[in-house]
Amino acid sequence: MGHNIAMVSDFFFPQPGGVEFHVYHLSQKLIDLGHSVIIITHDHGSRNGVRTLTNGLKVYYVPFVAVYRNSTYPSVFSGFPILRNIFIREQIDIVHGHGSLSNLCHEAILHGRTMGLKTVFTDHSLLGFADVSSIMGNKILKFALSDIGHVICVSHTCKENTVLRGSLDPLNVSVIPNAVVSEDFSPLAIKPKRDKITIVVITRLFPNKGADLLTAIIPEICRERPEVNFLIAGDGPKFLDLEQMREKYFLQERVALIGAIKHEEVRDVMVQGDIYLHPSLTEAFGTVLVEAASCGLYVVTTKVGGIPEVLPSHMTSFAEPIQDSLVKATLGAIDVVQKGNLDTSKFHAEVAKMYSWQNIAKRTENVYESLDIGDVNEDLYLRLKKYYCCGLVAGKLFVLIVIVDIFVYVILEWVYPSDEIDRATKWPKQKKGHKNNNDDNEVMY
Repeated sequence: MGHNIAMVSDFFFPQPGGVEFHVYHLSQKLIDLGHSVIIITHDHGSRNGVRTLTNGLKVYYVPFVAVYRNSTYPSVFSGFPILRNIFIREQIDIVHGHGSLSNLCHEAILHGRTMGLKTVFTDHSLLGFADVSSIMGNKILKFALSDIGHVICVSHTCKENTVLRGSLDPLNVSVIPNAVVSEDFSPLAIKPKRDKITIVVITRLFPNKGADLLTAIIPEICRERPEVNFLIAGDGPKFLDLEQMREKYFLQERVALIGAIKHEEVRDVMVQGDIYLHPSLTEAFGTVLVEAASCGLYVVTTKVGGIPEVLPSHMTSFAEPIQDSLVKATLGAIDVVQKGNLDTSKFHAEVAKMYSWQNIAKRTENVYESLDIGDVNEDLYLRLKKYYCCGLVAGKLFVLIVIVDIFVYVILEWVYPSDEIDRATKWPKQKKGHKNNNDDNEVMY
């Protein structure tokens, strides 16, 4: 019997990113497996209300305010009425949150547990332990995961990080990676002969993505190898630094900055290159590396986070996240490509075998099936005890929040009984091989 699943995250279409595509493709494959899936996110300007995407995937763009990098303001209780209404209307039995930095995700998990629903959380990122923002973020994560049903991480490094940050039982944490639609990232059938070596970079130009490191190494690589050009796609606060670097070293003809691109344009940019450069300082998985290898590019990347787990060694050249090491690795990759001893056209077939959304969805389905119904019906005392153990001061605060959340739920049940909330009609299941031609459907990506 299929589950009714609510995927909840601040990060979703129309903004691009690894979490966004993970949520979308996982939802599509879970629908193919016979489950009913909806997505709950905050509104994105003109993108609000309820939208229906491909395969009947329904998206609720709720009117919450985004304050920092598209994450909503942590209101804790104010979103409970609308989330409760959606959960009841869609007859949700599993709330699946995505993203450590998504406040909407954490609030949905809290309210879902108060309503007696099963909960799952997927962590897509790595966070530190020393700075103030990380300490606060880890406390929020520890609160959100104190009463979680199960946790999924996208890499083993991410699992170790999340277990430490959330003080979790490692047995309650599974590793399920990202995947790619390999058909969308196929190499050119006939690769044209080029006199130049093109290095492609597609990333958000933020410090944690290694934008400063990228700005430092490009002039050095261009000086060492006159036959090398750069093609850089992406936007962010460090875009201006790259422009200034290009002008300072007179590299306008060799460094192309094309700004932000849509996800459907990524493949067309990648196949213009020979090497993909990824200078990130922190990464839980790195889906773009899989996309680049699938397009037939040799990958040069920093050896941080979960990146070493993503691709086999013959597809990748690793470097430490420092300037000299990354320059050396990139120059070595240029030599490999110029010698022509490595057939990168075989990468596509290898990646297709390693990463499949159908496999990811099946493994996620196994997690849903493993959720213990006894945890849902757990005594309130035992639930509060989990929160109380979160810290001398924080534990008492967390217990108070949960108790208030229960009172809010009781008031909502009294003011607006669940029996009076209309149940949504389920999307009709299509026969295998049958295409739905409903013009109201919006095809994503």
